[in-house]
Amino acid sequence: MIAGVGIDMIEVERVAAKISKESGFRELVFSAHEINYCETRANKYEHYAARFAAKEAFLKALGTGWVNGTAYNEIEIRNQANGKPELALLGETGKLVAQMGFVSVVVSLSHLKSMASAIVIIEK
Repeated sequence: MIAGVGIDMIEVERVAAKISKESGFRELVFSAHEINYCETRANKYEHYAARFAAKEAFLKALGTGWVNGTAYNEIEIRNQANGKPELALLGETGKLVAQMGFVSVVVSLSHLKSMASAIVIIEK
């Protein structure tokens, strides 16, 4: 049964500007794994933006928004061997969400030169 759906889109340039100008923004929002992945890509800001959109979409799908104790860098987007993205929850964020009883989280990312988007579906 679907428990929540979230969608988000963001301008790539907006994310690039935040990462370039604000010290610590990248580490606050992205996990070390995500940073390593994005930094190896030719169009790294498109990948950062898609991951940011996925984090926002996930919080929308939760239906609660940002819950006290959750952290953006604990909502991690990984890629399976075939390239399919998956959402992993780490640390306190993982513990809080585990208590909600979800059985599956599905994520899809899309990005162009100027825009990135993501959709998240949560099942119970």
